[in-house]
Amino acid sequence: MTAPEPDHIVVGGGSAGCVVAARLVRAGARVLLLEAGGPYRGLLLRAPAGFSRILGGRRHLTRHRTVPQDQLGGRVQLIPQARVLGGGSSINAQAYMRGHARDYDDWGRVTGSDLWSWARLLPHFLRQEGNQKFLNDWHGGDGPLLVSDPAFVCRMSHLYVRTLQGLGLPYTADFNRGAPAGTGYVQVTARDGRRCSAVDAFLAPLAGDPRLVVRTRARVLRVLIEGGRACGVEVAAGAGRETLRCTGEVILSAGAFASPQLLMLSGIGPADALRGLGVPVVADLPGVGANLHDHCGAPVIAATRGRAGYFTEDRGWRLLRNGLEYLLFRRGPVAANGVEAFSFHVPEAGTGEAIVQIWCVPKTSYLDEDVRGIRDIDGVTLHAVLMRPRSRGTLRLRSADPADLPLVDPRYLADPADLAHLREGLRIARAILAARPLADIVTGEIAPGPAAAEGAALDAHIRRTVKTDYHPVGTCRMGAEGDPMAVLTPELRVRGVERLRVVDASAMPVIPTANTNAPTMALADRAMDLMLGATASAPSG
Repeated sequence: MTAPEPDHIVVGGGSAGCVVAARLVRAGARVLLLEAGGPYRGLLLRAPAGFSRILGGRRHLTRHRTVPQDQLGGRVQLIPQARVLGGGSSINAQAYMRGHARDYDDWGRVTGSDLWSWARLLPHFLRQEGNQKFLNDWHGGDGPLLVSDPAFVCRMSHLYVRTLQGLGLPYTADFNRGAPAGTGYVQVTARDGRRCSAVDAFLAPLAGDPRLVVRTRARVLRVLIEGGRACGVEVAAGAGRETLRCTGEVILSAGAFASPQLLMLSGIGPADALRGLGVPVVADLPGVGANLHDHCGAPVIAATRGRAGYFTEDRGWRLLRNGLEYLLFRRGPVAANGVEAFSFHVPEAGTGEAIVQIWCVPKTSYLDEDVRGIRDIDGVTLHAVLMRPRSRGTLRLRSADPADLPLVDPRYLADPADLAHLREGLRIARAILAARPLADIVTGEIAPGPAAAEGAALDAHIRRTVKTDYHPVGTCRMGAEGDPMAVLTPELRVRGVERLRVVDASAMPVIPTANTNAPTMALADRAMDLMLGATASAPSG
């Protein structure tokens, strides 16, 4: 007997896709969830410290390389994206951050709609959150997404937070009330030394439910569109293709790179560019692949003494000791996300809100393979991140072959204001390293180094080292009626095609001033309320 067609097909089993699939199933729908990567399985994925090894490998990643960046001296940069069930939530550093209330109010202004705002999104953050520490007007305690303080904090992180307080920056206990400022420690999507991914939070409770079918290693090639209506997808099947149909909507939740690529492969995007590649045009939407932006950052790196950070904790007898401690007690450095402390700086003109975040990374290694000459020694990296980038890039098809990765052009620092803000962030990072008690263990600056004190030399260091913070957004952005670059309606429907939505970070018109994992899941929950006619007062399970 042939299995009945599902009501909905969800393409992409990442942070957003897990939320979407779970919400639809709990509403009574039959859902087929397709994920190009493998299953969420193994200690490396579940241990909080595992993300650093994952980012240095290939197994759970699609490694996108940018086109040469002229404004960065021709650098070709690596921007990895998750390729595993759970997406970014399965491989990230687990930071639970929401950003500024104004970020989400800006979404409402861009869409010309009251469907999006901080007030609209906050109930979704609360409904999803199961916070170990907070339960108040800003935090939920009973949601499926487990949030807690880091299970381990190294001495370097404590020195950093104390140093910032000594410089006059206030200590902040909670950064998720809509106005993050000061210095303190990140909360993480983990509990008792184990990561809580979107799979753990939203799919695992539905294990065995016949209404949910999850297929991993299922690479979708295009969306099937008949009579202006999405009706299914084509999936790679050996050397051929398999057609999968649904009776309801197709929902793309494949991320800021794969979702626009799939739209364009399906004939939805800039008409002239599609015709030039031989792709029949279904809907002329010039905004598909435009508006690409991402948090990016650059480092100040210093040598230290006294083993205050994580140097050599992952090798030799220390690795054995730490591994045993974690396996037996779920504690120690393996239970840490490795980036516990941070601070906010550089007021934005017009708002006064801090737009540079400095992360204290208690080691010197720098995860960007095209940056050479940074020694792996006992030390600390102060990574200054641009939270409100003005630069905008693009994503385009390389060819009509779905196997070809798209052309990614992030254009980091193309806007001079971005370079100026990062330059100020690095000046502040240097001042932090020169202040006690952190200065008591700093033995010297490695990068930029004394020769790059100011001016052109410092700018050259930023251009040489600036890299992604793994938060690309905006390539299928929502917008107001009449906005020629809007790909989606405020309800996240694809314009010009029925029964097709995009629900992931590509829908964000403006990047939040925060790590994008929690905002992406809240966006997905909000999108399902709009699709199902529900409200955020109902439990998410």
